[in-house]
Amino acid sequence: MKLLDGRAVSKEILKKVKEDIDHHIDKKHLGYNLSRPSMAIVLVGHNAASESYVRAKTKACEKADINYKIIRFDENISAFELISEIKLLNKSHFDGFIVQLPLPDHIEPNSIINEISAYKDIDGFHPLNFGKMALGQKSMRPATAYGILKLLQYYNIPTNSQHVVVIGRSNIVGKPISIMLGNDFEVGRSTVTSCDIHTPKELLKEESQKADIVIVAVGQPGFLTADMIKEGAVVIDVGINRLESGKLVGDCDFDGVSKKADYLTPVPGGVGPMTIAGLILNTYEAWKMKNLIDE
Repeated sequence: MKLLDGRAVSKEILKKVKEDIDHHIDKKHLGYNLSRPSMAIVLVGHNAASESYVRAKTKACEKADINYKIIRFDENISAFELISEIKLLNKSHFDGFIVQLPLPDHIEPNSIINEISAYKDIDGFHPLNFGKMALGQKSMRPATAYGILKLLQYYNIPTNSQHVVVIGRSNIVGKPISIMLGNDFEVGRSTVTSCDIHTPKELLKEESQKADIVIVAVGQPGFLTADMIKEGAVVIDVGINRLESGKLVGDCDFDGVSKKADYLTPVPGGVGPMTIAGLILNTYEAWKMKNLIDE
């Protein structure tokens, strides 16, 4: 069994992004000086997990030499006030920005996401970007799904004509990765079966046992067990769950699954760093679009 090392792959991607940015700046594209890409991160309240994720994102910006700014708001900010701030960011100099989720309970996240300019939506959640992605058009791709594709690509894991089972139908992971792997992208052209925790257990097991690639994102520790996969399967574990002991684990029984799978993502250190790599790649794309850079 080989671990799919998201940390190492993300490091390579960030290095390549920095080199590409340096190349375009050195060329002084279209005859004028280019500033480095910039990202804003909107953080509402003081959620400990969000603070940790934001630190990881700022470290990635530093490695890719992308400018960033954390914009903090009190957790009591109203939805109207937050939308007003989003509209200002849409007109700002930042190439892209994200609103760190989750938001406080009194703010409905889709009402905020829908206000973000599709051209600055580096999380890839805006309906316009999601729709263009579904149609196979160039767009900001949902960052976690984009990162998973890049991970598969790095390890030369074939997807063309492969049977993929995706367990979980969230807008952040399950839906977009199902669409992207079934689409005619560079990494894609798979036969995709979409399941979730409500799929009858026997049916889910029947489908997952046939899969060449299993992607699980349900938020339940140990959900995917060894008897649910075939020998030699590729398992992408998107889950990240904190046990009472404080240990972080994924959605699969790592000890059991690792004995049957050929490839498996660790938790932590698998999909998480690739999500951030996807965010950085989207920021780079937004910067190129703004500066009319066509590669």
